Amino acid sequence: MKTRRQFLTSTAALTTGAWIAPRFAIGQEGRAANDKINLAFIGCGGRGWDNLNGLTGENVVALCDIDDERAAGAFNKYPDAKRFKDYRQMLDKMGNDIDAVVVSTPDHSHFPATMAAMELGKHVFTEKPLAHNIWQCRTLKKAAQHYGVISQMGNQGHATEGIRFIREWYEAGALGKVTEVLAWFTGPDFNGPFFKKPDSMPPKAVPVPDHIDWDLWRGPHVGEIGYNPVLHPLTWRGFFDFGCAELGDWACHTLDAPFWALHLGMPTVIEAEKREGGSERFTPDASLIRFEFPARGDEPPVTLKWHDGHLQPDLRPEWGLDDLGADGMIMVGDKASLLTGGRPDSPRLIPQDLWMEFRKNIPEKKIPRVGKGGHYKEWTDAIRGDGPVPGSNFNYAAELTEMALLGVLAMRFGGRIEYDPAAMKVTNRPDLNAYLKEPARDGWKYGENL
Repeated sequence: MKTRRQFLTSTAALTTGAWIAPRFAIGQEGRAANDKINLAFIGCGGRGWDNLNGLTGENVVALCDIDDERAAGAFNKYPDAKRFKDYRQMLDKMGNDIDAVVVSTPDHSHFPATMAAMELGKHVFTEKPLAHNIWQCRTLKKAAQHYGVISQMGNQGHATEGIRFIREWYEAGALGKVTEVLAWFTGPDFNGPFFKKPDSMPPKAVPVPDHIDWDLWRGPHVGEIGYNPVLHPLTWRGFFDFGCAELGDWACHTLDAPFWALHLGMPTVIEAEKREGGSERFTPDASLIRFEFPARGDEPPVTLKWHDGHLQPDLRPEWGLDDLGADGMIMVGDKASLLTGGRPDSPRLIPQDLWMEFRKNIPEKKIPRVGKGGHYKEWTDAIRGDGPVPGSNFNYAAELTEMALLGVLAMRFGGRIEYDPAAMKVTNRPDLNAYLKEPARDGWKYGENL
């Protein structure tokens, strides 16, 4: 068994082609192999609070949030942790005391926060979707390799046994050739906690509460936009400048299994077949987005359709289902079809009689299981050198997110998009290429030299 110091230095050498001295405290001399990991959290409410609770076995040494009121629960739970509003100041002042950073901010801020941590050699756990545009995804992938850090995106379903079943059953031939994937999600729910329509666009600016630093919330966003509670704390997802709509929020869960099992790679055509409401700045009420994936070796081309709002695929008699339920995904094969919910946790074949017969002789388990602690423990074990590279590391997560963001682009602007993934260009509508790499305001630019 390697010590953590040996593991970290060898990881840096393997992933960068040259040794980079690790600057995380966990790699320094005098640290015992069973020491806890010193964690800093950027974003402490919502998903940040959930991530704090998922990593309770480690040391929380720093907490950063632009909203003192939203972060109050974390501040009270960890009174000894240093408090910051600006993560750039946190990393500058506490870099030697931090081993790893958890990023749980709105989507538009994922990239600069994650890059700032990696540039200091800190391991990173970043919420899904990994980034807000495709250039950011590709840069985060390169940066994780360049800086030799352990990375993980927060799509917990990738650590489950369910997603492993799906890939094992597909590779065992249980589904046959899969040429179609259908997915659906009931949101956006504008009466729920995560989406709300503004009274005007842009939302009318109102006075900023004393407990919020609005300029820091804006982060890299170019252009003036005033504070309005429709943007912070919870309902920014519907605004394309800051979030990625329901598709960006849930594709990294619902489409994770087919993307991984079928080795989908990048689509070359993405088209909005339906868009109800919405605009170039705000999410539609409902949408149907079609992705076309080319053949991959012996695997045939695949058509994937994402439905949200009130839209769902039509029921097919051969599935033997009375209804599809609120959220889910079906991989359609020429031998059998496979059904999951919104996450890949509990897959089954359909129709039911085929499933009951299949269960009598389940294919062999070939993919290692993560076990208790899920994607959190998978990440911390890898940091300690006690486990493999996490499954949703940035090599994988960047590609999954890129696929989702192409769908968001079609949802936002409508029509047909023809995409050249090798060149990272939209070929039929060059005006959309401006959205593959968005500008960032001064003080928030990262990764330009990678």
